[in-house]
This record gives sequence, C-alpha cells and structure tokens, in this order.
Amino acid sequence: MHKPLRWLLACVVLIGTTGAAGVTAQAATAAGPAAAGPTAATDIKDQILAIPGMSIVEEKPYPGYRFFVLNYEQPVDHRQPWKGTFKQRLTLLHKDTSRPTVFFTSGYNVNTSPRRSEPTTIVDGNQVSLEYRFFTPSRPDPANWSNLDIWQAASDQHRVFTALKKLYPKNWLATGGSKGGMTATYYERYYPRDMDGVVAYVAPNDVVNKEDSAYDRFLSKVGTKECRDKLNGIQREALLRREPLEATYATAAAQNGWTFTTVGNLDKAFEAVVLDYTWSFWQYSLLSDCAGIPTAATASDQEIWDTVNTISGFSAYADQGLETYTPYYYQAGTQLGSPDIKQPHLAGLTRYGYQPPRNFVPRDIPMTFQPGVMADVDNWVRNNAQHMLFVYGQNDPWGAEPFHIGYGARDSYVMIAPGANHGANVAKLQEGESKLATAKILQWAGVAPAAVQADPNKAAPLARADAQLDKRDLEREPQLRP
Repeated sequence: MHKPLRWLLACVVLIGTTGAAGVTAQAATAAGPAAAGPTAATDIKDQILAIPGMSIVEEKPYPGYRFFVLNYEQPVDHRQPWKGTFKQRLTLLHKDTSRPTVFFTSGYNVNTSPRRSEPTTIVDGNQVSLEYRFFTPSRPDPANWSNLDIWQAASDQHRVFTALKKLYPKNWLATGGSKGGMTATYYERYYPRDMDGVVAYVAPNDVVNKEDSAYDRFLSKVGTKECRDKLNGIQREALLRREPLEATYATAAAQNGWTFTTVGNLDKAFEAVVLDYTWSFWQYSLLSDCAGIPTAATASDQEIWDTVNTISGFSAYADQGLETYTPYYYQAGTQLGSPDIKQPHLAGLTRYGYQPPRNFVPRDIPMTFQPGVMADVDNWVRNNAQHMLFVYGQNDPWGAEPFHIGYGARDSYVMIAPGANHGANVAKLQEGESKLATAKILQWAGVAPAAVQADPNKAAPLARADAQLDKRDLEREPQLRP
C-alpha cells in the first residue's frame, strides 16, 4: 500500500433487499424489460426512476446506448438501516434489457463518462458502475468510519443489484480491476447467489498482513537483473542526494500549495515517494521502458528528480494527494492489509522504512486492524469459487500474492498474462487462455453462441471495438495503490 499501499494499487447480509431506500417489491411497478429507444412502451429512464431511492443526476448521449449518472439512497449501516442514509453515486450504460449486465466496480470513485469494461464488450451488454462508499461524494455526513468495511460495501452492491435485476433480468457478471477486482471478489464471497460469474483483474490478496516475503521474492526476480539494478540505483542515489532533492521538493511544495500534516513532514513524504519507485515502475511500466531510466551514477539531480516524480509522483504523500484516497488507506489499515517490502539495497539510507497506512490517514480517524478478514475471503475462494476468473500480469507486483483456486472450486480459473503489468486483461493472455477466458465469460453471461459452446477457440467479443467507450482508465496515479 503506500505500501504500495496505495494498494490496494480496486472492494452484508442482513439487509440486502430492504432498508433506508425502501428497495422492495415496489420496484416491480417499473414495467418489465424495455429496449432502449423512443418506441419502448415505458422509457427506461422512467423505469429506473420508479425504483425507490433512485434519482438521476444527468443523462449523457452516446451512440447505441443510454448513459445515466444516478444516485441511490443507501443505509449508512446495513446492519442498522434505521440509523440514517447516504446517496451513493452510480452510472448505468444501458444497451437493452434483453442483454446481460456487467456490474463494474473500481473500488474508488466512479467515472462519470461512458465507459465499457472488457467483459461488457465481450458479452455486448449493459454496465452498472458503482462508486465505493466513503469516496466523495458517496460519503455519509457525518462519516462514521467504522461503517467502511468490505461487508458494508458488498451490501451496497447487493441492494443495487436487487433493485436493478427487476429491469435487467438476464445474467449478471461482476468485474473490476485491482481494488475493483478485490471488491468484486468480496461481493461474491458475501452474496454468492447474486452473480452468474466474476471476472477479477489484478486483484491483490494479502492474506496475512505481517507476512510479506512474497513481495520481496517477486522484486528480486522480476524483469532482468540489468533493469532491477538500474531502478535500485536510482533509489539509492535519490536518498544519497536527499538534501538537494528535498530542497527541490520544498520549492515544488510552495509552488503547488502542498502541505504534509497527515504524513508528518516533507522528509517522511520524500522518503515514502522514493521507496515506492521500483514497485511503481513495475506496476505501470513494461520491461522495455527500462531503457528510458537514467543511469544513477551519471544522472544530474534534475534527472533523478524527474524520473522519481514521473514514476512515483512527489505529490503522492502531500495532504492534497492523500485526501482523495483516505478511504483506501483506512481500509488498508483496518482490513485489506498492505505490503511491506525490505529493499536491502537501501540499507543504512532510510529513516522510516515502509510506512504503515496509519501514517496516511488523518489522526482524528480511529483505526484498528482486523486480522482474519482477508484469510476468510481467501479460504472461501479456494473452497467455494464458482464461475470465477482471476487475471494477473506476470510483472505486476500486486500479483505476488494472488488468489488461488482449490479443490472445492468449480469452473474457476487463475490466468497470468505474460510480460503484462497492472493493466493485464483477457486480451493480453496467451491465445489459448484468452480464447478460453472469453468463452467462459460468454457462457456465464448466457450468450455464448453454439459454435463457442462446441469450441472455445472460436470465442470472440460480441460487441465491436470502440476506442472511446473501451478506453481503460488505468491512468498512472501519483500514489502506489492497487
């Protein structure tokens, strides 16, 4: 998390179908399946707004679809729904109620521009995208942070699904990348009867928070020795030149209005950014990008600053960089866990080591780690996974502790995209696995053509590619998070 925390680096039972928003059978008053377009007996927007607790923020046009930005009233605490509600933001990319629906989560804020995840393209379906609770504006006021946990978030999804399933009766798949892949997995663990399949991309699985040797082993072998040495050299040189680089940092902070109240001071923030450098490189870059890394011994101070700023981002641990991701760091320090790597090549040069999530959350927010939560999820996946696909990138540090499928799992898979980073997906898998994964997604969604059912090698996405709609919003963040 910052440890690559920033991780993860994108996360219920008692009150799933009722509660503050009053999602009950009243939603059935929204007429049955209706296709998009003016000829529909009842416009889909009217059907959506007939759901108790649902309101529209705006509708944005997109060819072949209807795209809505919505708010849905949710209980602050699903165990005690009478204790208040908050509005949770979501979007709906509507194609046709006769098509399957993909439930997408990033684990963070929701993108309010039309987007289509890879499974949505594969099945040519609708997509519901939900903002994670406590990410603004989907935050209760006042915010009781004890209500931010993976069960509450899964219950949010369950209530949204229960409300919309009446309008979209075909098969549903859950998906997401990174923290969103984790979120989709946790949802399946707590509500295994909701979805017909799960596609979790690059989902970290930090089962035992205090045991992180897998990350050390990964970073000692990833890529080539030449590239690893080059990256390690930049880190060492940055710490050796701490004084001039921190002077540059202070100037940048003054120019940009950065402050360091949460982390403590500029020195702590500086070291945190430098320690993230190698992890962040492998998370977002490819082995071929190593050619663009300067040689530490001959690099100027400005070159060292520029490469660390480009890869890690010096705004990351400023208050202004941390504020948006307070909910993530809170979860990392209470349930999700966070990697702690040793980096022996920096021995004698560090003052703080890898700092814990507690250092990146304002002190007025109480935090207590709950051991056993991730182990429970891991055990459930190993023994109960059904129709689940986990996709990882070979060179992505977040995949050093992946989910595993055990003997109790059924029709579930873990696949690794060769040479890929944190942007790994089905299309980047080896051809045979890519075809199998595509075929499974089509089958789970209930739309696999007969030819694909007979021969998975004939599987292909049902929707035509759309450069704008299919744009992956895996932008480099100035923080090391999943």
